[in-house]
Amino acid sequence: MNRYKKRMIPTVAAALAVLTVACGSGRADSGAVSVQQPVTGVDWRVDSLTVGGSTRHAPAAARLRIDADGKAAGNLGCNQFSARATVHGDHITFGDLRTTRMACAPDRMDFERALSRALTTGTLVAKAGDGKLTLTDGDGDRIQLSRGTSG
Repeated sequence: MNRYKKRMIPTVAAALAVLTVACGSGRADSGAVSVQQPVTGVDWRVDSLTVGGSTRHAPAAARLRIDADGKAAGNLGCNQFSARATVHGDHITFGDLRTTRMACAPDRMDFERALSRALTTGTLVAKAGDGKLTLTDGDGDRIQLSRGTSG
């Protein structure tokens, strides 16, 4: 019996290794993204904001950048802003926004207020890939961004 166990242990170990590799490669082939595009150090253009199922397109000026040191800055659609941002994996939390105080057309100001609320009402979950970034809050509201240039 002892000799039987000595021969079976390597056989079982080899079979488990094959199954582990097969299961691992099956998961990778299922379309799961294994490496996310970085969120920090990128100039993002705000494309749209969806709140309560209603989507608004962003003014051309709306931008966001989060640096690796936690500094965030950009444009809410009319006014420039800066804030602290904490990034933990795919979770981002913004501190209070400091903004300029220019007045713009009412539709731009409405978008700006909605974007400001969306950025600061809690932790956002980030999903980045293919030059796109989606920030989603706990209520399912979304900010859609794409790689852009600042300015």
